[in-house]
Amino acid sequence: MPIYEYHCLACGEAFEKLVFGQAPVACPGCASADVARTLSVFGVKSAPGAVGGSQGGSGGGGCCGPGGCGCR
Repeated sequence: MPIYEYHCLACGEAFEKLVFGQAPVACPGCASADVARTLSVFGVKSAPGAVGGSQGGSGGGGCCGPGGCGCR
């Protein structure tokens, strides 16, 4: 089952929720059902030393490799 990220339109709280099927989602802060699912990114775990991995490897540039996107 996927974990989705939501934004409450009533109080502005951002939260994550494990959703089963079409189950209704309510804000944990104010209990409002007026929520919007937000665009989420996912993480990928790779083996240490793998090309593009953040551990080991040839230079430790971080998330994009040595000198990649500048995220560090």
